[in-house]
Amino acid sequence: MDQKNFILGQSIHRIDAVGKVTGETPYPGDIDLEGQLWMKVRFTDRVHARVTAIGTSRAEAYPGVIAVYTAKDVPVNEYGLGIFDQPVLCGPGSAKPDGDIVRCVSDYVAVVVAETEKIAAEAVKLIDITYEDLPIVTDVEEAMKDGAPQLHASVKNNILTHHRIRHGDMAAGWAQAEVIVEGEYRTGYQEHAYLQPEAGLGYLDEEGRVTVVVAGQWVHEDQEQVAHALGLPLDQVRIIYPAIGGAFGGREDMSVQIILALASWKLERPVKIIWSREESIVGHHKRHPMILRTKWGATREGRVVAAEATVIADAGAYAYTTPKVLGNANLMVVGPYEIPNVKVDSFGVYTNNIPTGAFRGFGGPQGAFAAENQMNKLAELLGMDPIELRLKNVLREGAIFCTGTPFPPGVTMDRVLENGALESDYWDRVGATWQKRPVAQPLDGSKRRGVGVAMGFKNIGFSFGAPEQNWATVEIHGDGQIERVVVHQAGADVGQGAHTIFVQMAAEVIGVPVEMVELLGHDTATNGTSGSSSASRMTFMAGNAIKGAAEMALKKWQDEERPAFATYQYRPPATTPLDPETGECKPNFSYGYMAQFVEVEVDVETGFVEVVRVVSAHDVGKALNPMLVEGQVEGAVVQALGYAVMENLVTKDGKVLNPYLSTYLIPTIWDIPREVKSVIFEYGDPEGPWGARGMAEMPFISFAPAITAAIHDATGVWIDQIPLLPDRVVTHMRTHGLGVI
Repeated sequence: MDQKNFILGQSIHRIDAVGKVTGETPYPGDIDLEGQLWMKVRFTDRVHARVTAIGTSRAEAYPGVIAVYTAKDVPVNEYGLGIFDQPVLCGPGSAKPDGDIVRCVSDYVAVVVAETEKIAAEAVKLIDITYEDLPIVTDVEEAMKDGAPQLHASVKNNILTHHRIRHGDMAAGWAQAEVIVEGEYRTGYQEHAYLQPEAGLGYLDEEGRVTVVVAGQWVHEDQEQVAHALGLPLDQVRIIYPAIGGAFGGREDMSVQIILALASWKLERPVKIIWSREESIVGHHKRHPMILRTKWGATREGRVVAAEATVIADAGAYAYTTPKVLGNANLMVVGPYEIPNVKVDSFGVYTNNIPTGAFRGFGGPQGAFAAENQMNKLAELLGMDPIELRLKNVLREGAIFCTGTPFPPGVTMDRVLENGALESDYWDRVGATWQKRPVAQPLDGSKRRGVGVAMGFKNIGFSFGAPEQNWATVEIHGDGQIERVVVHQAGADVGQGAHTIFVQMAAEVIGVPVEMVELLGHDTATNGTSGSSSASRMTFMAGNAIKGAAEMALKKWQDEERPAFATYQYRPPATTPLDPETGECKPNFSYGYMAQFVEVEVDVETGFVEVVRVVSAHDVGKALNPMLVEGQVEGAVVQALGYAVMENLVTKDGKVLNPYLSTYLIPTIWDIPREVKSVIFEYGDPEGPWGARGMAEMPFISFAPAITAAIHDATGVWIDQIPLLPDRVVTHMRTHGLGVI
């Protein structure tokens, strides 16, 4: 075939576009089987209590009810990513110690299976639950104190995880510092708000395997969680993903997978469930709220010489991915800078609040909010342009990070910042100095405009020594010439367009049109593990695996082995764990780099913040499909805008007070910026497939501090807490004599 017919780098349309637009593509809630039953979950009525009795007789007697399951029916009754600390069902008879304790509103006590969804919904209300209330703790700092209610007996003072960095000599650093900036920053929850609420279908397949059709981010991890909880051999559990209606980290943990498997396994009939939006918001984890206290010191020439930080994250009632999220925040709270003396302590703390876990950026947005605000405040204190100050301190090739090691080869943050600033139309470079252009002000006297900048980095792939791998198999078929290519790759397409990229990569290597490539994915029965669609890793990891398998298959074809089959496992360069005392490690094998420039308009009387224009600059290594890259930038910017400006999950005493999209507000078309300019640099990652880096999370990382910098530029007021709700903004403005008093 013609190897010069290049396919990568072209903005081909997504292979799933027509089916999704027309409604022909099925999502989990669209799939039905003959004879299927329906399930509903009975969530706990308490925030922290021991379940002493569960009366199921009224529910079981309700016409049309087939079964009611409680903790005694779950063979192992525990699950969790990394730590098995959560019961599948909470109540008496649990195989898990203290499995009769509910610790948050997200816990399940029972499930009802019935002939119809309506019957299941009515019957679940008839379950009688007796509780012995336990003391609650919802303030994360109170939870850390001696004498606070303990959520898990083995975790002292509720401190699930404590990461440290001890780099350099802090006393010497503070002695060198001529200016010091201190700040306390607070970030809130964020709900994933994916379009498709949790739904699924469990059944026994033709080989008798317990099969769950569901939406997730890693079929093989879901398989392991289900098999563990039910005490089944791994090969007796099968997970299939149809189309996935968004994820953003919210589908990394379990939702309906285990309970669907339980019911279909016991009843030997198909069982279906679809959550309401309220059930979805209450039932799955959120982004971690964090308190970040930090102190930076610099010389008058602008060299940052010391940085200290304490990060406290509310983990909620269960671990989920908190230890890993805090590992990221632990690094990112000092920013993408070469600072010789660093001390950081990062804590993940159990409370009786809703659990928190993975969300686009994975600890990076919270860390960057503190670090980039610190850098912008330093620039103001020094009377220095914020671009110029960053360039004096930014990590470059070979520079030593606070982990005591350099970043992997291919560090391009300085180029992304410089060239992004020039592309933004907000800054000019005059010799070795930088000057920000004046911003045109609106005629309305209550409105002020300003421009802010922030930058950052984000790991690609699993960190801190976690095993990394990705498997792909490629088949080449034809009679004399290639007629069909089959790619086996389990990587989840959660809406980002990964499957389109998979097909493009195979077509590029083999030299065939994309229409000739068939993808078999999302099924544990037909694929080796891909790892999760998270950590901006899928293009990087699956790309290297598909490239390797396709090259091997093509070589076999050329050697007259027909049809040709090849399987390839890609393993990236090894990383190492954080040293528990010093934080020294090789944390990651690749990074993505970004700089963002944001123009806002602030109404000092109402507190309303409008994001007018965004310039988001990224080194993506190689834009394998530029249209999809731009889509990721635009989508992340809008989601980050919601996080920074308007999304406000309200909780009280552990309960969610606004579990609806009518009261938990996310951006609509009326809220998005008037312009989002994607600036795509292709500097190349030495390890990435065709030089590509991951990039899906990067436009989120530094967005919030760019907004607060722009607000300060417009008004002279720093705001150190997000979301930037109008009442919060007005309070700050009036404190500084702005707006109506």
